[in-house]
Amino acid sequence: MPETAATPSAPFEPCHWLAVAVPAPAHSALAQTLTYAHSAPLPAGTLVRAPLGQREVPGVVWGLADAPDAALAAHIKPLACAFTSLPPLDENWRQLIAFTARYYQRALGEVALAALPPQLRTLDEAQMARRLAKLAKQDAVAQGPATPAARPSPTPQQAAALAQIAQGAGPFLLHGVTGSGKTEVYMRAAEAVLAQDAAAQVLVLAPEINLTPQLQARLAARFAPLLGAGAVVAMHSGLTPAQRLSAWLAAHTQRARIVLGTRMAVLASMPALRLIVVDEEHDPSYKQQEGARYSARDLAVYRARLQGAKVILGSATPSLESWHASRPDGGKYQRLVMPSRVGSGAGAGAGGAAALPLVRRVDMSRQPRGTVIAAPLLQAITERVGRGEQSLILLNRRGWAPVLHCANCGWKSECPHCSAFRVFHRADRSLRCHHCGLAQPVPRACPACGNADITPIGRGTEQLEERLAALLQTARRPDGQPARIARMDADTTRLKGALAQQLAHVHDGSVDVLVGTQMIAKGHDFRRVTLVAALNPDTALFSSDFRAPERLFALLMQAAGRAGRDAAYSQASGQGSEMWVQTEYPAHPLFEALKRHDYPGFAASQLAERQAAGLPPYAHLALLRAESRTLPAAIAFLQDAAAALQADPALAHWAAHVTCYPAVPAAMQRLAGMERAQMLLESPRRAALQGLLAGWQAALHALRARHKAVLRWAIDVDPLSF
Repeated sequence: MPETAATPSAPFEPCHWLAVAVPAPAHSALAQTLTYAHSAPLPAGTLVRAPLGQREVPGVVWGLADAPDAALAAHIKPLACAFTSLPPLDENWRQLIAFTARYYQRALGEVALAALPPQLRTLDEAQMARRLAKLAKQDAVAQGPATPAARPSPTPQQAAALAQIAQGAGPFLLHGVTGSGKTEVYMRAAEAVLAQDAAAQVLVLAPEINLTPQLQARLAARFAPLLGAGAVVAMHSGLTPAQRLSAWLAAHTQRARIVLGTRMAVLASMPALRLIVVDEEHDPSYKQQEGARYSARDLAVYRARLQGAKVILGSATPSLESWHASRPDGGKYQRLVMPSRVGSGAGAGAGGAAALPLVRRVDMSRQPRGTVIAAPLLQAITERVGRGEQSLILLNRRGWAPVLHCANCGWKSECPHCSAFRVFHRADRSLRCHHCGLAQPVPRACPACGNADITPIGRGTEQLEERLAALLQTARRPDGQPARIARMDADTTRLKGALAQQLAHVHDGSVDVLVGTQMIAKGHDFRRVTLVAALNPDTALFSSDFRAPERLFALLMQAAGRAGRDAAYSQASGQGSEMWVQTEYPAHPLFEALKRHDYPGFAASQLAERQAAGLPPYAHLALLRAESRTLPAAIAFLQDAAAALQADPALAHWAAHVTCYPAVPAAMQRLAGMERAQMLLESPRRAALQGLLAGWQAALHALRARHKAVLRWAIDVDPLSF
């Protein structure tokens, strides 16, 4: 029986009892639906607003509740309002939410309400009716002409991939090198689905917000003339609350035929969903790191099966899990391969195929101490500037320097709230923690000993931008003007419209050298870029995180893919495009595979290592995390949780197939003033791990009642970071 929401006042008559999912975290013990009273038997999926404590929260009716006894009924709260003008959320959506909550060990309402626009918290039924009327009026005005937009002819490898998608059931893993035209495959697959069903909807997922403007423009150019200007909508956290609500309503009422979004969009209500595309499926951004820690990529595969839709996972560097799942001998996915780039321009084949960039490695151990840009690389950048071509310089660390240091006493700019250093930003003379957000002015002298000589250690994008400006003082563009250098990272793009403006400058050729973090390496179609350089990528080569090599290889391959996408630029000088890597370990196998653009070879070696070590995808992992003001309190909670696991005879069947490792501090032990610890669980059988986690929940709730010092605990299923 669902729990009840009690109040001293008696419910109104006539009365119907409803089970309602409301937002409550899993550790709060309100993981199931609550019982509310209402004057009508609302259908399952109806959106409502319900009292919870001293506030009103949005909720979803999950069905009818059992009638409580008379004594309890007098204390059950009535619903504040029901959005009856809005069609109920359908059974497929509710099954998706229930699966997500069950698999990722979260509260049902927590997952359900995280998938809904936040503005629902403030609207009433009359306001909702007005929003729906306004949306219908916009649709009537925004109808476009019924003529198809111009489109390029598919290349033979695109045509082959599309034929397999049309004939097969999927899931499909589209492994296409950068510049092979995966986006065109996505759009043609969407065209086919929309042509077959006049009500069909398509969901396209992108890993990050900064990749959506370019993709949205391409989708709108192709589909708006056919379906109307309102047929393509975006859904991500960068929108205003009103924009998010409008996009969600358009998808829910099937006015939007194509939804482009980040990971949150995988849980959007799309009743007529027939195709899901997960672009750059390898990207770790698809894994939610707070609250319900779901994987949008994995949920896309489940949702496609649930709704009878097709799903395409696309990447030049697929995740090792997806690559293993698409193996020819017994894989669950169907692998589609596009091994070569399309021709010049936006077309397919005109002017010859654009070649993959030549990878050059610079041995920094042979360079003079303190070298920022090796002389051969600097010369190559200067030559590209002189020909009117563009260069990208990748340094995955923002700020001026990662740390300030006092040589006199050893003080470093540690964050008082996190197990991390505050980064020196010279632009505003501040020390900033990139984890908790603490920002303070740079001290005039060492806070520990008073020494006035505190110096930066290391290098970030701010410093690199300034250093490049000095090194390229004599470089000239074809028109005789000096080289123009720009920086793109989280600092330069935080203001509204800044990212779009910077991307426009790169696309129109106003920028000659673009310095940036990983955001410049993903998905962008920079037609004039012919040289990409990666500085200081070595730290990931020897990381304790077993996924670090996979992430580094993907980042470098994706970065290399920004170069030479237009053969007209890369072949004009006869030199072609280039990818430079400055490293202390040029003979490392990862760089050898990068030089050959050999993702299959790299994946084979990594999978062999993981199989030998019993790591994913050959094993299944979960983390139990705990946060407290003190580390011993968090460790004690985890130790007692492990003891409860071993002592429960009901879990013995599952525990026999699960290894529970000792509790340890998290890699970043302190974050925003909270001490964090974790415990790893590992099993070769997914069912065993899931059975154990589900049966463990009651013990964990009981333990938290005894461990008052523990503020939060959470289970992270299929974690990406440790």
